[in-house]
Amino acid sequence: MDCTNLIAIDTHTHAEISCWNPFDNYGEEYDRAADKYFRSSRRPTIQESIDYYRERKIGFVMFGVDAESQLGRRRIPNEEIAEAAQKNSDIMIAFASIDPHKGKMGAREARRLVEEHGVKGFKFHPTVQGFHPYDKMAWPIYEVIAEHKLPAIFHTGHSGIGSGMRCGGGLRLEYSNPMHLDDVAIDFPDMQIVMAHPSFPWQDEALSVATHKPNVWIDLSGWSPKYFPKQLIQYANTLLKDRVLFASDWPLISPERWLKDSEEAGFKPEVMPGILKGNAMRLLGLAA
Repeated sequence: MDCTNLIAIDTHTHAEISCWNPFDNYGEEYDRAADKYFRSSRRPTIQESIDYYRERKIGFVMFGVDAESQLGRRRIPNEEIAEAAQKNSDIMIAFASIDPHKGKMGAREARRLVEEHGVKGFKFHPTVQGFHPYDKMAWPIYEVIAEHKLPAIFHTGHSGIGSGMRCGGGLRLEYSNPMHLDDVAIDFPDMQIVMAHPSFPWQDEALSVATHKPNVWIDLSGWSPKYFPKQLIQYANTLLKDRVLFASDWPLISPERWLKDSEEAGFKPEVMPGILKGNAMRLLGLAA
């Protein structure tokens, strides 16, 4: 990634449409509920996202979410995202997502994606994937991530996926309590853990874990910064200023909106260079 020419690095963006596989409309009701919750139906292709970010001189990390066991819906191939990142390495980094229920087969896939496809990290969504992060079934995948000293992003807090559906679509919010990552941070000190989003309704738990465990970070995706809890801003300005990351949740929130709204969020000017780019460069091992 050509960091010198970038104004920021967005550490949380989603691949929404596969150009390799036909569209899988199974479970499409989750999409419609998410559209209503986020008031957005924008679903760009990977190439459209690349073009968008390059035009704005913002680097980005992209991933899908493999929840095939829980939702029964075909995932976007990790290899598709990785190939796009290899072809656009000046602007894009690929993370992979592997359903933890795949156990040792998932670990084999993780190793192959890292060693043969250049994947630089992994994304987990406990609520959508239906698992507690401390569940030992995920350990084989974690072991591969830790061996390669790569970061892993975990969704935390409330989920827009399933919101408003009957029974919340059967998705359990409790899986995404950030306190569940405490055990993971202890057992895998060489894996950098990123807690995604303001962790409503467990913001204080997230801040506690990140303050206590130096391998835990927080990304600021999924919300407009002007709505961030005041304690999150306080810690971003002080104790956690070196482990807080600019992240949008594109395409649900645009980086342009995030950057504009951050001006009235209360961040200290001196911490913004780290939040926007410097911290991500350290997390991702990018040269200055």
